[in-house]
Amino acid sequence: MSFLFEFANPKRFMELSGALLPWLATAAALALIAGLVLGFGTPPDYQQGDTVRIMFVHVPAAWIAMMAYGLMALASIVGLVNRHPLADLAAACAAPLGAVFTALGLVTGSLWGKPMWGAWWVWDGRLTSFLLLLFLYLGYIALRGAFDDETRAARAAAILAIVGAVNLPIIEFSVQWWTTLHQGESILRKGGPAIAPVFLWPLLFMALGYTFLFFTLWMLRMRTAILDRRARTLMLRGAQ
Repeated sequence: MSFLFEFANPKRFMELSGALLPWLATAAALALIAGLVLGFGTPPDYQQGDTVRIMFVHVPAAWIAMMAYGLMALASIVGLVNRHPLADLAAACAAPLGAVFTALGLVTGSLWGKPMWGAWWVWDGRLTSFLLLLFLYLGYIALRGAFDDETRAARAAAILAIVGAVNLPIIEFSVQWWTTLHQGESILRKGGPAIAPVFLWPLLFMALGYTFLFFTLWMLRMRTAILDRRARTLMLRGAQ
């Protein structure tokens, strides 16, 4: 935790993020290219046919959607408890990104579900709780804009983010708790992955690419927000 506070100073964060961004962006591009090349080269699945390739977009999007919310909730806790100067900013910048990945997961899941289940949507535990995740992201974004007082907005949104984190284990274990059309865990499972290596490798590369992409965009949004605050401060000083 002390390491985090060393970079609580926006100047230190700007220096660190500036050094990391080129590496993160390069890693994201390479991993995504590798994942796409391997993914398009996979043979049709014996059950799902060519639609199996939707997995390479859908599954990593769902992973990142949940990871982003977990990071947002963690940053909200640090912001409320420890008054970390950049924690609230980190949570605010993660929310729109998480919402986009969640929406991508829902859309691609629907495209995948139609040929597999015969329906665009079913109200089972996994899909319903994942839809709720999108509403939590949108609620967080709306709540931050509902107050003129930035401090009150940050506090109210942080509480929502923390309370909403209870939905993450519901998403994860819903396929075990309730009857569902959605398949269970196929990778991090006892006995090893249930996915053939020809599909597993492109999926892992895409997951890495999505992860690096998320952190690249997250840092870029935080840097932009810091620069925007500096510009507003300078404008206010110049107006006095």
